[in-house]
Amino acid sequence: MDANLIINVVYIVAAFLFIYGLKRMSSPVTARSGIVVAGVGMLFAVLVSFLYAVTASEAAKAHMSVNLSLAAVALILGVVVAYWTGKKVAMTAMPQMIAIYNGLGGGAAALIAASELFAPAVSGESEDVVRLVVTVIGAIIGAVSFSGSVIAWAKLDGRIKKTWRVSGQQFLNGAVMLVALGIGAYLVFGAHGHGAVGLTVAFFIITLVFGVLMTMPIGGADMPVVISLYNAFTGLAVGAEGFVLQNPALMIAGMVVGAAGTLLTLLMAKAMNRSVKNVIFSNFAVESSAAQGEIEGSLKPTDASDAAVQMRYAQKVIIAPGYGLAVAQAQHKLYEFVKLLQAHDVDVKFAIHPVAGRMPGHMNVLLAEAGVPYDIIHDMDDINEEFKEADVALVIGANDTVNPAARTQKSSPIYGMPVLKVDDAKQVYVIKRGEGKGYSGVVNELFYRDNTNMVYGDAQKVMVKMIQAIKDLGEG
Repeated sequence: MDANLIINVVYIVAAFLFIYGLKRMSSPVTARSGIVVAGVGMLFAVLVSFLYAVTASEAAKAHMSVNLSLAAVALILGVVVAYWTGKKVAMTAMPQMIAIYNGLGGGAAALIAASELFAPAVSGESEDVVRLVVTVIGAIIGAVSFSGSVIAWAKLDGRIKKTWRVSGQQFLNGAVMLVALGIGAYLVFGAHGHGAVGLTVAFFIITLVFGVLMTMPIGGADMPVVISLYNAFTGLAVGAEGFVLQNPALMIAGMVVGAAGTLLTLLMAKAMNRSVKNVIFSNFAVESSAAQGEIEGSLKPTDASDAAVQMRYAQKVIIAPGYGLAVAQAQHKLYEFVKLLQAHDVDVKFAIHPVAGRMPGHMNVLLAEAGVPYDIIHDMDDINEEFKEADVALVIGANDTVNPAARTQKSSPIYGMPVLKVDDAKQVYVIKRGEGKGYSGVVNELFYRDNTNMVYGDAQKVMVKMIQAIKDLGEG
């Protein structure tokens, strides 16, 4: 059978597996198998790519042994590093791992573009011009995704602890992008993609700098949206370079990832009642003491055992998890506590805010890891009105996503952001390590409400105390 035919057939099969795998990832029930299906598709696409050695011209075959050796070494290194980091990474570090892996995808697309721009001169015909235009567009998007994702990773990992802004930041960013576009246009229409090595290098340096300038001013509360945006960028860059290489697997996979990432970005921004433009260009989520008016009331600490006993005798309890649950790795103890409540006929549900944690779906993955049934996990829009029926709302490590100031305080930086209405419950218990602020730097009005008590401590240790308190009751 012709090698080119085999390659194209396998690429189409791989593309189908990508799409089918992504579809299965849309539900927590089938997400794990969806990842496996997409992974099998990627394996097919990678392995069949080695058949290009059979179809290469005689001139190309002179360098093929070196190219294949480099490809094999890169593949082995990638598998080893990915396996090691995947096994080693903690659930709390999953967002930053996703950010850096996403950046590597964008960087790979940028490298493909670089290899094309450094390739021998093209004829200048219209089809070559279109090819070069797509190459430059993919290079810009990929390079920005790479450097921006690296900054996002550093922020999430605590290596960069503050936002960075300069006077005229937006003007500076716009000027840098215009310079990059200008050089890109010259590479297409002036140098025809060849003969301007210095300018090509400068082009990539400037686009990488733009990714840094674009991401540094963005605060931590917006980071989930930024990660999703760069995920879309990476998909678009891969799709563009797939067109350049005439590789159907890359084109389809890139378009699917780009479309999914774009939709997710829009949904995430909507969940925060903000536009993507606001996320990138505004000053939201700056670590500052933004004016929000004087908060009435006082903090009312209570013991973990007292909170547990009240939940034991409640009829309905709704739990709102946040990043603090992930930090403490308390999901398993939390589910053990939930099962004790359920054994005493307490109706327990989980309420998940779209941006809870540090990436979309973070809390869903965390709870699934502990074995929490999917049918008691509910999205914010589906469960928000049920809080008024709850005897107890238990908040674990969440902050901005449960702050009622988003609904009531117009001077608050998070005003207008949809939040979980935990304050509507008859009693609210908040498990936190201290009195710190959330990503937005805003003091949480919920903590001072009359129906709210604070349970201070590491979430896992608090859950152990709550479990013991229920067992000490000696019932059931």
